[in-house]
Amino acid sequence: MAQVKLIVGGRTYDLACRDGEEPRLEMLAQMLDSKARDAGQLVGSANETRQLLLAGLLLADELSDLRSGAPDPGKAALARTLDQLAERVESLAERLEQGAPTP
Repeated sequence: MAQVKLIVGGRTYDLACRDGEEPRLEMLAQMLDSKARDAGQLVGSANETRQLLLAGLLLADELSDLRSGAPDPGKAALARTLDQLAERVESLAERLEQGAPTP
C-alpha cells in the first residue's frame, strides 16, 4: 500500500492508495485545489467546508457538461483559431498562385 500527500485548499492530507496510483491522485488533487482556489475567490471568507463544497460543485458542473455533450469552451476557441489559420493559409496560397506578393 502506497502513501501520498495531497494538498487541497491549503491543507495537506495523507492518503493511502494502491501502488502506482499516486500520480493520478496528485493530479486529481491539483484539479480540486484549483477549483477550491476559484471557489475561495467567489465566496471570499467562507469557511473551508463551504469552499470545498463549492469546489466539488464546480467540478461536478464541468463533468455534467462533458457527459451531456456540451461544447468545451477551450475546444471551441481552438476550432475558431484553426479556422482562421486555414483561411489565412488559403489566402496566401491563392496569392502565390496568382504571383502576387505575400504580406
